[in-house]
Amino acid sequence: MAEVTVKQLADVVGVPVERLLTQMQEAGIAGKNQDSMVSETERQSLLGHLKRSHGDENGDGDSPKKITLKRKTTSQLKVAGASGKKKTVNVEVRKTRTYVKRSDVDTDEAAQQAQAEEQARLAAEEAARVAAEQAKKEAEEKARLEAEEAARKQAEAAKEKQAAAPQQTEAPAPKPAEAKPVAKEKPVEVKQPTKAKPAEPNRTSEPKKGFRGEDKKPAKGRGGRNDFNNRDDRRGGKLSRNSKTPRKQQSNRNNEHGFTEPQAPKVHDVAIPESITVAELAKKMSVKAAEVIKVMFKMGAMATINQVIDQDTAVLVVEEMGHVPKPMQENAVEEALMESMQSHEGDRQGRAPIVTVMGHVDHGKTSLLDYIRRTRVAAGESGGITQHIGAYHVETDNGMVTFLDTPGHAAFTAMRARGAKLTDIVILVVAADDGVMPQTEEAVQHARAAGVPLVIAVNKVDKEDADPDRVKNELAQRDVIPEDWGGDVQFIEVSAKTGHGIDDLLEAVLLQAEVLELSAVPEAPGQGVVVESRLDKGRGPVATLLVQNGTLRKGDIVLAGLHYGRIRAMLDENGKAVEEAGPSIPVEILGLDGTPAAGDEFAVVSNEKKAREVALFRQGKYREVKLARQQASKLENLFENMQAGDVKSLNIVLKADVRGSLEALTNALEDLSTDEVKVVIVSSGVGGIAETEANLALASSALVIGFNVRADAQAKAIIDREGIQLRYYSVIYDIIDDVKQAMTGLLSPEFREEIVGIAEVRDVFRSPKLGLVAGCMVTEGTVFRNKRIRVLRDNVVIYEGELESLRRFKDSVAEVRQGMECGIGVKNYNDVKEGDQIEVFSTVEVQRTL
Repeated sequence: MAEVTVKQLADVVGVPVERLLTQMQEAGIAGKNQDSMVSETERQSLLGHLKRSHGDENGDGDSPKKITLKRKTTSQLKVAGASGKKKTVNVEVRKTRTYVKRSDVDTDEAAQQAQAEEQARLAAEEAARVAAEQAKKEAEEKARLEAEEAARKQAEAAKEKQAAAPQQTEAPAPKPAEAKPVAKEKPVEVKQPTKAKPAEPNRTSEPKKGFRGEDKKPAKGRGGRNDFNNRDDRRGGKLSRNSKTPRKQQSNRNNEHGFTEPQAPKVHDVAIPESITVAELAKKMSVKAAEVIKVMFKMGAMATINQVIDQDTAVLVVEEMGHVPKPMQENAVEEALMESMQSHEGDRQGRAPIVTVMGHVDHGKTSLLDYIRRTRVAAGESGGITQHIGAYHVETDNGMVTFLDTPGHAAFTAMRARGAKLTDIVILVVAADDGVMPQTEEAVQHARAAGVPLVIAVNKVDKEDADPDRVKNELAQRDVIPEDWGGDVQFIEVSAKTGHGIDDLLEAVLLQAEVLELSAVPEAPGQGVVVESRLDKGRGPVATLLVQNGTLRKGDIVLAGLHYGRIRAMLDENGKAVEEAGPSIPVEILGLDGTPAAGDEFAVVSNEKKAREVALFRQGKYREVKLARQQASKLENLFENMQAGDVKSLNIVLKADVRGSLEALTNALEDLSTDEVKVVIVSSGVGGIAETEANLALASSALVIGFNVRADAQAKAIIDREGIQLRYYSVIYDIIDDVKQAMTGLLSPEFREEIVGIAEVRDVFRSPKLGLVAGCMVTEGTVFRNKRIRVLRDNVVIYEGELESLRRFKDSVAEVRQGMECGIGVKNYNDVKEGDQIEVFSTVEVQRTL
């Protein structure tokens, strides 16, 4: 073809001029435009470039090995713009596809496979060669070691022979000629293969390689084992094959080894209590806790370092680890604690008597104590009856006396029994106008069972119908003989209203205390009895303790029943903080991990570890007894239900303010069960009614009873939504009577309390005319001036009484509705604080349903 222009060539080829110019530039033909001439040589150069770009490596093949096709298409789309008008958009799509010749691909795969087989063959040959060299090297090493051992034994035999000759004892021992026959051999040089890694030889017989590279000779002084022996021999010593330490021949004439023989593992006798943590068990065996955990994992028990395991599991672990377990006796922990408590000696000193006041309901026990204490405790009790054990110590003209005021109602029998056990003297209050009643006789039985002397206080002698002789006659029939009748019991006529005979009563008590010769050791750690316990929302578990021996101090670690803890704060009966409490002093303590049962004994323990150990032991025993009772009751119920058919049950969720009241209520309600209807206490506890109790009542269709406690907002929402029966009480008689009538079907109309309004105290200020006034916001219902009120703090009733005044700004009003502010003056109560709730209730007649 003759010379043509670039434009003509582009037309012949069928490509744009611009693309042809670009390809010519890539082929090295520059400086051309569409009118430039293209020679034959330039056309061949351009053709070769295009062939190379399409897979022809040489650029001279007739058929390329791969062909690349490129396609470009352009289309138009109409889309809506931001203003709503349509606009045209050009869309260009470019596609590239490469085709490879099949015969070439197969040829490449065959070549790669042949190359891989050749490499595998070479690697196998190299591995065989290295293995043969290694075997040869091991044989040479073994021969060298045997020769060295033979030389060593020959030298030792010569040395012993020389030591046996007396004339040669002072001559120096000859140096054996064969001490190092093979030591000067050069280490075998082993060149490691580079293409294939051989199998790893046995490391026990492999000589050490130099540190400067695997394919080089060891450096001087840093070589293998032979060089190491040479170096030690040059110093005049000999290397022990076992100890790896040089020793001089002259310094060890007896030819003893330079190391001690390995000892057998030491076997420990491990004392195992009822429960023990993994860390403590490991310490007793002198091993790491991780080893104990590993053994337990192999035995199939998952454990952590602080986990508590029982005695049986610990015995298996100790036996598995090769030690001798020594299980401690069942009560060894308790006995060890008692021995440590009794081991403390000191000077015994006289202590104040602990006096319990007992008697029938409304015979004047609390009023008598009020007169002695010059307080008004009875006014603060709901219904005018005592429902808690109160502990007070009183300084009288004749000395200090500690009083315990116990409830008189029949439901509080357990409380009175505890009071008799922890007391020294019992004052039995009998009303002169009423005589001996059932609880009076019961108190006499408790006092006799506890071996406590009695002092009879014949109360209400100021009344017109009082008959003290009647009281003496009735008690004499029960073997309580007055002193003036030849007996040993003092009868004192008193009047809690006028104060008549109070001094004579205190003298009689102190006289009886002198006869008993009461004493204690103040220097000993504190011991005593839990009088009461409760759960305070702000402070946690609060326990009232009565110290019987020793001194209780702030910061002591106390073990009380199933619970323990360090005393964070200690208060007296008036709420004042104290640092210590001696014998016969009642105090409130904070810091226990739970609420111990009233009547539990407490003691000060030396360390927290011992307290936790005893508490865990007691909790385990309590859990076993509880499970045994539950299982027995299930079996009993099973047989009873099979015989008598379906028995109805009344489920109750019970919450009370203190532990003593909770126990009394639980026992009283369970005693109401009959053959037809069972009273089941589904759940019981101390503190306000929470969401969990509401859900439990919903699941078990139970009645929720709150004794001097209230439900919180979450629980109240569930109760209102699900229609759960919730009843509040402040007098134990009402609970027992309601449950009894519900069980017997006597659902007659009755008077019941209904909450009509709740006001929240926002501020407290004093008025010159009215005294303490609470600024309140009515949050629920309506507050009425002529209705009774209760003061709540943390959902617990702290006062019940009446309103003295109800004002809106300066005006006295009869009622204040929800959402309005008001000023409230509470009659005879000056302890209202910000955040308290004032609950207004009324007594209405309603039809009872269950």
